[in-house]
Amino acid sequence: QVQLVESGGGLVQAGGSLRLSCAASGRTLSSAIMGWFRQAPEKEREFVAAITWGGLSTYYAASVKGRFTISSDNAKNTVYLQMNSLKPEDTAIYYCAAANRGTRVDWKSEYDYWGQGTQVTVSS
Repeated sequence: QVQLVESGGGLVQAGGSLRLSCAASGRTLSSAIMGWFRQAPEKEREFVAAITWGGLSTYYAASVKGRFTISSDNAKNTVYLQMNSLKPEDTAIYYCAAANRGTRVDWKSEYDYWGQGTQVTVSS
């Protein structure tokens, strides 16, 4: 019903920046919340940031607040994650997710659709 495709990952030195994109297709109007999660090897997938589709509210994990910015462009059906001041501990596969409804934006179970992920590697 909804397809999500992430892009923009890559290799960057500590202190550098990357911008991830999540292109949505399908029944995108049904998604109330768009979120970013990340998963490092052998670790649980963790919440990074979320935005209501109207862009009225944004949410961030404490570990990224002040460094990452989530935004959306409804006309392009795209959500972005601008990542600045990257640290080696930010290294992970980053996943875009969409929720039809719900307010628990940091709960994986709130999300109905997931992208394939894009690798972000930050070297020290």
